[in-house]
Amino acid sequence: MTSVLFVVSEEGYWAEECAEPLVTLQEEGADVTVATPSGSKPVVDERSTNPDNVGADTAQFVVDVHENNEALNDPEPLATVDAHDYDAVVFPGGHGTLWDVNQDTHARTLLYEAVAGDEGKALVVCHAVGILAFTREGDSYLVEGRDVTGFPNEWEEDIVDENDCLEGRKLPYWVEDEVKAAGGNWDAELDADTSVTVDGDLLTARGPGSSAAAAETLVDELDL
Repeated sequence: MTSVLFVVSEEGYWAEECAEPLVTLQEEGADVTVATPSGSKPVVDERSTNPDNVGADTAQFVVDVHENNEALNDPEPLATVDAHDYDAVVFPGGHGTLWDVNQDTHARTLLYEAVAGDEGKALVVCHAVGILAFTREGDSYLVEGRDVTGFPNEWEEDIVDENDCLEGRKLPYWVEDEVKAAGGNWDAELDADTSVTVDGDLLTARGPGSSAAAAETLVDELDL
């Protein structure tokens, strides 16, 4: 059976970016495990469950997954999981990843080993793409020379205030800037409805609207 590990934020994950690939993979027969930095239940960004923001149908779907999905409600601590035990590792986005998952040394190791090893794949979504700016072995960044998409500066400008704060909390960095600085070939395909990029064993997705396409792309890559 295909096994997939989800690495989910405790600081605020974007619900659709987790729920869409998680449910899709489970429906295709994959065995899904969830890990969080401390092993505590993931925390959802309430903006991503608000019907006024995402629509009534999406809100109902993601709230049900957040509250009732067994894997999501019984996570493992990141330090206890190994990329070699899984066929793929998925990093859902959300601003919360900027403060925990992207800064976590165990998360970076999982990503590096999933992509740079002989086996395994990784799907990284939205703000979680920022982890690529910090994932390296020695002086060699995983993202250097790779084609990637992710949450673009143009969208960030519409969300944060003049002090780079989101609801009073300062952003430590902007994803696009840091990934480019680490050598990634960035293209968020702003003229396209969805943006999913595949470069070898690394899959990246732009944001919430690309979640379903990202899920289907990973299904295809895993031959499910």
